[in-house]
Amino acid sequence: MPTVKVTAYDECPPEESALLDKGLGQFNDSAAPLQEVQSFSCFAKAESGQLIGGAVGRRWGQCCELQQLWVEASYRRHGIGADIVIAFEAHASKHGCNLIYLETFSFQALEFYKTMGYKVEHERSGFPHNIVKYQMAKHINNQETAA
Repeated sequence: MPTVKVTAYDECPPEESALLDKGLGQFNDSAAPLQEVQSFSCFAKAESGQLIGGAVGRRWGQCCELQQLWVEASYRRHGIGADIVIAFEAHASKHGCNLIYLETFSFQALEFYKTMGYKVEHERSGFPHNIVKYQMAKHINNQETAA
C-alpha cells in the first residue's frame, strides 16, 4: 500500500469535491437503484404570480423525503404552509408513497409539523445555542402514524 497523505480544508476545493461526488455516485449506483429516485416540488404563488412558498423533495419507492419547505414571511400563519404540505403529501401519495420523512431544527417548524401529523422519531442535540435537530415522519394513505 502506498503512503497516503490526508489534508483537511476549511472550504471544499471544487475539483476534489467533484471527484468525490463522482466516486460516491458510482459506488451508490452499483449498490442500489438510485436512478429510481425522483425529485418533485409544489409551489404557491400569489395572484400577481409572485412565488410565496413551496416545498421540494424526492421520492423512492414508497418513501418520500420533504427536503425544503418555505413560505414568504408576510404570508406565514395564513394556512399556506399547510396547503403546500397537503399538496406535497397528495402528490407523493399519487405516486405510491405511504411514508413521508423530514428533518427540522428546533428554531424552524417543529410545532408546525406536529400539527400536520408528523411524529418525532429522533432528536439530535449538541448543536450551538441549544439547537436540536429532529427527524420526523408521517404515514399517509390512511396508514397508522409513525411512533
